[in-house]
Amino acid sequence: MSAFRAFRSPPPLPTPASTPHRLLTLAAAWLLTRALMLWLLAHSTHPLLGRGAVAREVWKLYHHWYTVLSHGAFPAHDHLWQYPPGAGPVLLSPALLPGLTYFQGFVAITLAVDAVIALALARAGTRPGRSLRGAAYWTLGPPLLLHVPLARYDIQATAFAVLSLLALRRSPRTGGALAALGALVKVWPVLVLLGAPRGRSTRSAWTSAVVVAAAATLALAAAFRNPLAFVRQQGGRGVQIESFGGTALSFATHAGWPGTVRYQYGALEFTGPHVTTVAHVSLALSAAAFALLLLWRVRARRWTPATPYDAALSAVLLFTVTSRVISPQYLIWLLGLAAVCLTSRRTTQRPVATLIAAAALVSVVVYPTLYHLVAACTWTGCVLMLVRNGLLGAAAVLSLARLWRSTQSPAPTQPEPDAHRLPRGTLSPS
Repeated sequence: MSAFRAFRSPPPLPTPASTPHRLLTLAAAWLLTRALMLWLLAHSTHPLLGRGAVAREVWKLYHHWYTVLSHGAFPAHDHLWQYPPGAGPVLLSPALLPGLTYFQGFVAITLAVDAVIALALARAGTRPGRSLRGAAYWTLGPPLLLHVPLARYDIQATAFAVLSLLALRRSPRTGGALAALGALVKVWPVLVLLGAPRGRSTRSAWTSAVVVAAAATLALAAAFRNPLAFVRQQGGRGVQIESFGGTALSFATHAGWPGTVRYQYGALEFTGPHVTTVAHVSLALSAAAFALLLLWRVRARRWTPATPYDAALSAVLLFTVTSRVISPQYLIWLLGLAAVCLTSRRTTQRPVATLIAAAALVSVVVYPTLYHLVAACTWTGCVLMLVRNGLLGAAAVLSLARLWRSTQSPAPTQPEPDAHRLPRGTLSPS
C-alpha cells in the first residue's frame, strides 16, 4: 500500500532533465513486474495460485471458442458465451503468431497490449501540466492481481478505454471511435464518453462512436454467424458470489438461508429463494446509477481537463459495484481508468485510486488464493468479500462525490496546457 500513498497528493513538477530518468525507471519496473507475472503464470498450478484454474480460462475455454470462431460462427448455443461480437477478433488474435501455441500467443498479445497502455500513459504524462504518476500506477497496478491479467482479455478492453480517453481532448472523433470498438469487445468502455465536454466535442465523439459501432457490427455480422447470441446468455445470469448481492447472500447462509452455490454461466452463482429478487435489485441499482450520472451531467457547470477522466472512472465504478457479477478481472478496468486520471494534475480521484489499489490487493487474496473459502461461504470468505466490496463501494461513493463537487463551481479555470499551445520557443519535456 505504501507504493500508492503518493498518488493522494499532486506530484512535484518534473524538470525536462529528470523526465528521461523517470521513463527509464518506469520501463525497468514494467519489465520486472511483467517478468514476475509471467513466472507466476508458469507456476499457476501451485495451490496458492489457484491450482491452474487461472490459466485454464485461456487454454481450455478461450481455445474452444477460438476453434468455433475459426469456422465463421459465434458460439450461439454455449451458455458461457456472454460477450459482444467484438470479442471474436480478440480471441482469434493469437493466430497472428503462428509459431506459438494458442496459450502462448494469447499471453504474448496481452503483454503487447499492456505495453501499449503503459507507453500511452507515459507519453501523456510527459506533456506540460501532466504527470507520469498514471504510467507508474499502471506499471504497479495489474501485478497486484498476480497473473490473472495475463489470462483474461480485459487488458485488451481496457486499452480501448484508456486510448479513447487520452485521445478525446485532441480528437473527439478518434476518442469516440475507440470507445465504440471497446464497447464491441466488452460493453463498458462506452461509459468513458460520459464526461466528454459539452458542445461539439460531445457531438463529434458520440456521432463517431455510433457510426463506427454500426459499421463494425455490420462487418462482424457479415464475417460470422450468430453475432448477437451473447444477449440471450447475459439475460440468464444470476448473482455471482463476489458481487455485493452475493456477499449479502453469503452472510445470509449463516442466518439459516438455505441457498447453495452452483457453477453456471461461467461463474459460481447463488441459487435458492430470493436470489432472483437480489438480481433484480442489482439491476435497479444499475439503472439508478445511470440516472444519477445523467443528473450529474445535466447539473455540471464547469469542465476541467481532468473531468472526462474522472467521470469515466466514476461511471465504471458505479456500474461495477451495482453489477450482479464482480469478477477479479474487473479491477483491471478500474486500475486502467484510475491511471488515466492520474496523468492529469487536475484530477479529483487520487484517493479513489488508492482505494482501488487496496481493493485489488484484497481481490488477489480472494482469487485465486482463498477462493474455496468464499465459495463455501465460510466466515473468512465472507469477511474478505465484505472488505473488498466495502473498499469498492467507498471508492464509488467518494469518486462521484468528488466529481460532483469539482464540476459545480461556476468559477472559470485556467486550462491545462498542451504541447501545441506552448509559447513559441518553449521546449516540451517530451
